[in-house]
Amino acid sequence: MSEIKIILYSNGCPKCEILKKKLKEKNIVFKENNNIEKLISMNIKTLPMLKIVEKTNDNSKEKFLNFVEANSWVNNQQSYNPLKARKLTGGLTNGD
Repeated sequence: MSEIKIILYSNGCPKCEILKKKLKEKNIVFKENNNIEKLISMNIKTLPMLKIVEKTNDNSKEKFLNFVEANSWVNNQQSYNPLKARKLTGGLTNGD
């Protein structure tokens, strides 16, 4: 079984707020990080940025999505209820 962890890197800009609203509308559980020093240390230069980490028993894969990619990913998700399901669709592949 795999588990998905999602972090929205944001500074509160209009695009950040749109992505945040879409995540909430789909009931996708996420954490928001707006610590500028952390963003700089991670070399994140454009916002919003969505980090998706998929953990399985054997390994962990992570992917960073810019605004356009993140919107597409969120739009392809079904409404998510963390009490009924632990995995979102659109898992990561080895090349990501």
